[in-house]
Amino acid sequence: MITQARIARYQQIRQMSLDICSAIENEDFVVQPNPEVSPPKWHLGHTTWFFETVILKSFKADYQCFNHDYNALFNSYYKAIGNHTIQSDRGHLSRPTVAEIMRYRAHVDTAITCLLTEITMSDELSALLETGLHHEQQHQELLLMDIKRIFASNVLTTQYAESSLPSAPAPQSSWTDVEEGLVEIGFDETTSHGHFFSYDNERPRHKHYLYPFSICQSLVTNGEFLAFIEDNGYKQATYWLSQGWDWINQTKVTQPLYWSMIDGDWFEYTMHGLTRLDMHRPLVHISYFEADAFAKWKGCRLPTEQELEIYLNTTSSQSTLAATGFFHPTDANAAEQVWCWTSSQYSAYPRFKAFDGLLNEYNGKFMCNQFVLRGGCVVTPNDHYRNSYRNFYLPHQRWMFSGIRLAKDSI
Repeated sequence: MITQARIARYQQIRQMSLDICSAIENEDFVVQPNPEVSPPKWHLGHTTWFFETVILKSFKADYQCFNHDYNALFNSYYKAIGNHTIQSDRGHLSRPTVAEIMRYRAHVDTAITCLLTEITMSDELSALLETGLHHEQQHQELLLMDIKRIFASNVLTTQYAESSLPSAPAPQSSWTDVEEGLVEIGFDETTSHGHFFSYDNERPRHKHYLYPFSICQSLVTNGEFLAFIEDNGYKQATYWLSQGWDWINQTKVTQPLYWSMIDGDWFEYTMHGLTRLDMHRPLVHISYFEADAFAKWKGCRLPTEQELEIYLNTTSSQSTLAATGFFHPTDANAAEQVWCWTSSQYSAYPRFKAFDGLLNEYNGKFMCNQFVLRGGCVVTPNDHYRNSYRNFYLPHQRWMFSGIRLAKDSI
């Protein structure tokens, strides 16, 4: 019974990746509009390579590799395993075809199913299988981020979802006060609302001292950020970090990603098509530099990741794609609408221990020059997110579903 449940969950999560790609055409599978975006067919191949490399090659003695050349082609960054394709080059390859990648997925899925029915499940195999499934879910969010970037790069009008977005409710203006004190931070399965998996960077749970602060109950909206633009926020160096000001001047950025002005009106490109800017919708697709500058302009600051985790533990709303059916944030009053930038640099927790074995490079090697985002977003797969989840990106990146929740010190 347990085996069949594992197989069903494996098949359901793997199928979701194909379901995401069912709304795109073969031509879309290969496009890479900029270096940080990966072609959809690479995601489908890489997640399959993960199961093949981490599980099948180690646990299934009679496993026949689908194509030995895939070992380097679909290796993302695991240096210990061997060579890998540079991320910026993933869109240069027309082969393997989409059809061949689908055959690869079927080959590996059949082998995994056979393995799960043949072998006695060890703690090690169970942990690797669960990591592989969460890894696939990570790439499902990345798939939607990348597909949006690909579609937005087209000259012809293109959209992913046919449905229309609803009008957003007005944001709340109230704040939550959090008292000073010693708190515990990090994954704790006793308070994880049914989640029993976590990445190594969420552990170990540890004590952290918080000073009194207040945090806004609503996310920053399009309308609030538009006021920053209209007050020449992008042109006033006083609000910007030094690197952020350099970035503004080098890239000539003057608005969030996917915003455009047409005939004097602001529009926003969404996966539901180009829509007139809804002033109440949550702001999304901004860099850390923009988030930090806006917070300073408002006389506030970004929360630390510890502050945001403590706040999120007091909320209970579920606003992921599975709950809303929308591929764009629609409610600034809800949690899990956008990944919120924090002021915390991505680094190891006290007494951090990386995953063992092949997965040792999964998170720890990226703990340099990146900032933590918390809170999940509308395209985060259901049952994948938890409040201890630490997302991380470089400060100039903004194609992910990133936004702002403001904080301020209590006096």
